[in-house]
Amino acid sequence: MMNTLTSLTQLRQTAIDRLTQADVDAPRLTAEVVLAHALELTRTQLLAQADGPLTPDQLTRVQRDLDRLVNNEPLAYVVGHREFYDIDLLTDARALIPRPETECLVEYAIKIMADRPAPLIADVGTGCGAIAVTLAKHLPQARLIATDLSADAVDLARANAQRNNVDARIDFRLGSLLEPIAESLDLLAANLPYIDDKDWPYLARTIRGHEPKMAFIGGPDGLDLVRALLRDASRVLQPGSVILLEIGAYHGDAVTEIALLNFPQARVEIKPDYAGLDRLAVIEV
Repeated sequence: MMNTLTSLTQLRQTAIDRLTQADVDAPRLTAEVVLAHALELTRTQLLAQADGPLTPDQLTRVQRDLDRLVNNEPLAYVVGHREFYDIDLLTDARALIPRPETECLVEYAIKIMADRPAPLIADVGTGCGAIAVTLAKHLPQARLIATDLSADAVDLARANAQRNNVDARIDFRLGSLLEPIAESLDLLAANLPYIDDKDWPYLARTIRGHEPKMAFIGGPDGLDLVRALLRDASRVLQPGSVILLEIGAYHGDAVTEIALLNFPQARVEIKPDYAGLDRLAVIEV
């Protein structure tokens, strides 16, 4: 049926109907984003476009992208990029799709590091590089280290640094947690996997079917990697250093306890995300 459509208006409505039937989130917005991507337009240009005939190649690209969405592939993977904070990041199955919740960590990091003359910042478990790249853009005086256990994720993060012209100030390193780091840090930032093992089957199909499982699962209570990171963190910190951890919505008390176990003199504060849920642990050592 799709290849019989020649009108942009018809195609837009058919895409909305198909995504609605497939129970895809925000079908109208998603349809418009996918059509804009397939037709090589911005969404604003798409909405301003006069109705008219479409080429067979354009119809084929739209059909391909709609098929991927109906098969529960995330929109960010289908179009190949995602806006985060105020930058645009390449996104694909090599790494977790950056979420708006992580912007809370970035916003706070910029605030507390803005006045430091030449801070050294580490982004541990960098994934697609969302935290490291954004901080490098907004803190031009900073030097950054970005680590990840996945070589594929490091490659994607490096591409995002190049895309945003900050690759010269980010040192990408392959390895688990803090193992690749020997320097003394001013800021340690991490968005580590924090989903309980038992909760994996209940996550959205778009996550379970396409995003890397290792980027979500954090052990029986979701805190295995947080414990491991904080056990080793004193080795790379100095008085006045700060740790920023993105955490699960119900992990505030547990993360505070873990932090104080490893840093008894630390000041620990749990900050909410934009929905009012626990999301950011601030540990001042």
